[in-house]
Amino acid sequence: MNRTPNSRARRWTAALAAGIAAMAACGAVAAADFPAKPITVVVPYPPGGTPDILARVLGETLSKTLGQPLIVENRVGASGNIGGQAVARAEPNGYTLLMCAFGCAVAPSLYTPAPYDVVKDFAPVAMIGTVPSVLVVNPKVPAKSVAELIAYAKEHPGKLNSASSGIGTSAHLATELLNTKAGIELTHIPYKGAGQVAADLLGGQVDMYFDNLPASLPSIRSGKLRALAVASEKRSPSIPDVPTFAEAGVPDFLITPWFGIMAPARTPDAVLDRLNQAFVAALKAPEVQTRMQQLGVDVAPGSRQALARFIAGENEKWKTIIQANKIRAE
Repeated sequence: MNRTPNSRARRWTAALAAGIAAMAACGAVAAADFPAKPITVVVPYPPGGTPDILARVLGETLSKTLGQPLIVENRVGASGNIGGQAVARAEPNGYTLLMCAFGCAVAPSLYTPAPYDVVKDFAPVAMIGTVPSVLVVNPKVPAKSVAELIAYAKEHPGKLNSASSGIGTSAHLATELLNTKAGIELTHIPYKGAGQVAADLLGGQVDMYFDNLPASLPSIRSGKLRALAVASEKRSPSIPDVPTFAEAGVPDFLITPWFGIMAPARTPDAVLDRLNQAFVAALKAPEVQTRMQQLGVDVAPGSRQALARFIAGENEKWKTIIQANKIRAE
């Protein structure tokens, strides 16, 4: 019996639809059983930094919510790119996640070739929140305000060292932005991690640092570091006496270190939704809210789509500054 091309096409379409339905059913079954084993959150930065702190704060509550242990793994190197690449290449099953931070959005503009495509290689899971970027100086620096710091920098071009945890990090870009806005010349000193910066800043080997507030808060409160300003729209309740940069005379100086959870691309939507629900619930838990407030974190739980939009906006914002200052990373 001869079959017409149209009948063959109809059978092919029906077979394809059946295959898609079968795969969807398998995905639904997998999602219903998820998670069936521990989940690993890769923090691509050394222990002790803000991403590491936040992952561990969430870990215990998430473990209870998901019914499986949440393991924090620090996989460091190349300004976060080694850990990011590892997750991008991981099995897309929801069991390997990435604590994504500021560097995720700027990497495509910093590197040639880019270590990964944050849009194509990852699937957004949940926004964790943002923290103020605070300018802290070693007490030996003869400046007790941003105005005094700028005046000193103009009188001594290149003398003040401004540290960062690597090329293209929020601290590095904040340094370049302050150079541009204030017409000064700060010497940028890149390190390989926030822990090394903290040790040398406390020891006086470097003068200043745009740090994430949770990491510097204990040293600010103890008087080991002096906070001059926060690069946010409003003062932080954790250090209410410290002005914003706008209040200190430098308008439109906003640096927003942020943190979100990403999964490998092609992770099933049902699994991503389950993870999103768990992270959002954990972030709303009273014990987590209290700890986040103590750390100075502005918690921002939301949808997967909201995180995708936020990252796209950050990418565009910082691309302009990176290109204007000809910043490249090896």
